[in-house]
Parts: sequence; structure tokens; C-alpha cells
Amino acid sequence: MQEQRKVADRYQLTAKVGSGGMGVVWRAYDEHLHRVVAVKELLSHNDVSGEATKRAMREGRIAARLSHPNAIAIYDVVEDAGSPWLIMEYLPSKSLSAVLTERGTLPPEEVTRIGGQLASALAAAHRAGVVHRDVKPGNVLVSEFGTVKITDFGISRAAGDGTATAAGMGMGTLAYLAPEVAKGGKADFESDVFSLGATLYAAVEGAPPFGNDANAILLLHRVAAGKITPPEHAGELTPTLIRLLDPDPETRPSMAEAVELLTGAPTAESPPPETEPTAVLPDPRPKPAPTAELQPTAPEPAPAPEPVAAQVPAPETPPADDEPQRKKWAFAALGAIVVLALVVFLLVKLGSSGQPGGAGVTTTTSTVATTTETGTDQPTTSSEPTTTTTTSSSAPATTTTTTPPAPPTTADQALADYYRLVPGNLEVAYSRLTDKFKAAKASSFAVYRDFWDDFSSVQTSNVTVVGENTVSATITYVSPGGGTQQEQNVYTLVRQGDQWLIDTQTP
Repeated sequence: MQEQRKVADRYQLTAKVGSGGMGVVWRAYDEHLHRVVAVKELLSHNDVSGEATKRAMREGRIAARLSHPNAIAIYDVVEDAGSPWLIMEYLPSKSLSAVLTERGTLPPEEVTRIGGQLASALAAAHRAGVVHRDVKPGNVLVSEFGTVKITDFGISRAAGDGTATAAGMGMGTLAYLAPEVAKGGKADFESDVFSLGATLYAAVEGAPPFGNDANAILLLHRVAAGKITPPEHAGELTPTLIRLLDPDPETRPSMAEAVELLTGAPTAESPPPETEPTAVLPDPRPKPAPTAELQPTAPEPAPAPEPVAAQVPAPETPPADDEPQRKKWAFAALGAIVVLALVVFLLVKLGSSGQPGGAGVTTTTSTVATTTETGTDQPTTSSEPTTTTTTSSSAPATTTTTTPPAPPTTADQALADYYRLVPGNLEVAYSRLTDKFKAAKASSFAVYRDFWDDFSSVQTSNVTVVGENTVSATITYVSPGGGTQQEQNVYTLVRQGDQWLIDTQTP
């Protein structure tokens, strides 16, 4: 059995996971780095000239230019028994073509999320000077958790590289070709955009935009004519599909523009949108009250007037004979302060000496001081008549932190709280899932823990309520080595008592 074979004395083949016109893909175990990888055996077809080896090396060089969470990474190129092998990232997944075979079509919202991830990876490839040239459902991988990755750069062309593919190998798949390529033109960045649109069209409509005619000549003529069948089930995705499938490459959007159309987020090639000053986070410092409310009762020497001071009338300076009145009020205020201090001192003294009513006063006063200092409400007794009680009762920072935070009141808050728990507090996080979710995604806590063992942290962004108890979010998983995987998911949450639980997750 081929599964028992070890490639390059390092990669133990375990199972065949896919095949195509250019090679066979195996799941394998890297005995040096102790990880699961995908190994692609390129079909040589009695390749006397070494063309297959050249193609493998070329694919490795091209893929090495690209590092993106939505593109399958190539780790190495090795030669074994005279045949070239590509060592790649392994993603437990199904191809989009297999998903469509099972489900027929996908809803426009799901196709939009898939398209956003694909466009992001292809835009990065284009920035690196790489044209994929074979974007189609068979080269799109979809994981169980909704991660989407483009793969198979086997017939890619990198800007500046000579063409190393054999005659006829650079055409891509006919049903997803751009019209200019079907006419004999060069496959370029614009043709990748069309092929992306054709792939998304097939996902939402169930067939490519020019059909799946078994007669290749007739299909080629339809593609070259560029007249697609208008989409009927794409909903709000329809205008984007029409733009991506523009038969004229000159007016077709770039891949960076495709990212904006599918996600609404600008790419590195697009300038950030202008924002109003109000979009900036507000100054946390309290704003001063209007000038008219800050005028003192007793006038003080006024500074030199500002130009705007004319808008608020300044108080008139009192006549000189008001001076005795001001002194009278000052002495009255000082006397009140002395009396207040004396009353506080007597109350503390009486409480410490066991006078009637003193226990109640002491308990109340000491409780305030203790709450401020220790965070508890256990009463304590102080034998020293200090001003600690007065200071504590009048200090602004007398809030207590003993009250636990309130549970999330909305579904989006609950989802964000859940992802704050992982991967550090898995027991609590696992309790935030319904039995339905566990049965579908994590049948046991051991399975759940094994999944999170592969990641050191997780980040959430774009958390948005999209319906009743339904939330969409972008999830970025960070591996211990610093690599990232990104998903765009939709979650349904249910309320049980005072807690929200995650019930379903769809990519």
C-alpha cells in the first residue's frame, strides 16, 4: 500500500486525501517536526526532460512568495525515487466543489464570506506578483470551522518568471476561464478576478456562469463571447458578481477592489476612508461647565479678558464698602467648620467609650473606611480619633469592587466574552456551548481541548448583530509559532436563565 511509504526518509504517508490532473495529495506525518502535513506527489508521466521537477520547484518558489492565512503554505520541495514532492500545510477540510456536490448551492451570505477570504489571499498573491490562473471550487478548501484557503499554485505564473509549464498546461479550467483567456490572451491578474467571480457564481447558483457543457468547443465559444447567464439566487451579492464577471478586463475591478466589494474593508492598496473628527475616541477628561455657571459668588481679581470673554458678561466689581460683609461671611464659614470637626470628634469618642448609640455610629463609620481599604464590609473599631473617617466618607474613590460583573445582556457581548475565555479557561468556555453545538463540533471535552491545544491565543473583530440572537464575527486564531488562521462566522446564541449559550456556528 502506498500509505505505508515514507517520502524522503521523513514523511510517513497515512492517507490519500485528493487527486487531480497534476498530482496526488496525501496526508503524512513529519517525523522530524512531529506534525501532520500534506504531501503532493506530482505526476511525471514518464517525464524524461525533468519537467515535473522543474514545475515542482517553480511552484515552491512561487508559493514561498506568499504568506497569508487564507492560502495553503508550502514548506518544502523534496525529491524521492526520482519524483518531486511538495510538502504543504495540512488543513482538515473539504474542497468547495465537494461541499457543492453535497449541498447543491450555498446561501449568498455564506458565499460572500467565502469570497472575502479568497479575495484577500489572492490580493496578497497579486501584490507578490503571482497570478494563480486556476481559481475554481476544486482549489478552494473549506474547514469544518469555516476557514477558507486557496491552494494549488501549480500552474501559477510569477511576474518575471519564464513559463516552465508544458504546452496547454497554463489554460486553467475551461468553465472558470476569463473571456480574454478563452480568446487566446494571457492569463493575468484581471483573469484571476473573473475566475473568482465564476467560482462564487457557481457556489450560489449551482453551476458556472457559462454552464457545464460536455462539448468543450461549444463551451469555449460561450466563454469567449463573455455572455453569462444572469444570477437568479445571489440576492444582495448580485451586483458584486456582475462586476467581477465583467467581460472587459479593462473595466473589471482589481482583486484589491474585490476585497472591498466582498468585505467592505479596504486592503493595503486602498487608502483608508476619511473619518469625521467625531469618530475619534472622546477625551476621558470631564468637560468644563459653561462659563456662566462657574462665576464665583465672591468676586476675585479677574485675569486679562480673552477675546471670547465679551460673549459672557463679567460680574461687576462690588463697591469698596462691601469688604466688611465678605469678612463676616468668611468668619461664619470658619466657625461652621470648627463646629463640624468638634461634632465628628465627639461622635468617635462616644462610640469608642461604649456610650449609648456609639456602637451604631462606630459600626457605620468604620464600615465605610473598611470597605474603601479592604473591599469587604466587615466592621472594625479604631481607637485613635483620627480624621480617617472623615476623609474616607468624603473621598471620591469610595466605590467597592466586590460586586461581580453583570452577565452579558446581548448576544454579541456573550460571544466576545466566550472568546476571551479560550484557550486559557476551557472548562468555563465549554460550559458556554449548548448540547447541540457540542454534538456538532466538539462531542467531548477531550476533543474540544485537543482543538484548542493548537493555538496560543484567539482574537475577535467585527462582532456584529445580524439578526435576532444571531451574531457575525471575524475570528483570528494564533498558533504558538505566530502563524494565524482567520474565519468569518455567523453564530446563533440562545438564552438559558441569565446566560447566553452558543448554539450553532456557520462559516
